[in-house]
Amino acid sequence: MRNLAVQMYMTVDGVMEAPENWSFEYWTDAHEQYAFDRLRAADALLLGRATYTQFAGAWPSRSDPFADRMNAITKHVVSSTLNDKDLSWNNSQLINGDVAGEVARLKQQPGQDILLYGSGRLFNLLFDQGLIDDFRLWVFPLVLGRGDRLFTEGNALNKLRLVDTTSFDTGVAILTYQPA
Repeated sequence: MRNLAVQMYMTVDGVMEAPENWSFEYWTDAHEQYAFDRLRAADALLLGRATYTQFAGAWPSRSDPFADRMNAITKHVVSSTLNDKDLSWNNSQLINGDVAGEVARLKQQPGQDILLYGSGRLFNLLFDQGLIDDFRLWVFPLVLGRGDRLFTEGNALNKLRLVDTTSFDTGVAILTYQPA
């Protein structure tokens, strides 16, 4: 059985929208190594349409060990508007319809972690269904005051247990939670 592991960047006030606009100034080699270790622990990505589109426009043109892994790994793309022909990034597969059921089925297969990046709406759907096994919340030391937040009003009550913390000289802290 596989774990669904979340790797999410967010600000202290919970904003996860457009981290490419605020996270890079904090990025170091130590962050890169941590992210790469997490990527190597997975054999599949789970992405919503917007995150997939952004990643598919960026990663295929890069060539370094992290990019090579991103490009080689299986990508499961959740979308009701894309079709199989729209998935040009290699090893991409479409999920539509019963998303929670399909993710539950993927988790039952043998393999490594399934890694969820970005994709706030998808995160909240899977969070409310109790399908997330590992939360790696990268908290960046800034307050934006506006933007899409990771957790949304109406989320079901879910208690989490802190299992690890990692901090960096830049002030970024990774809080790792699992369902309680």
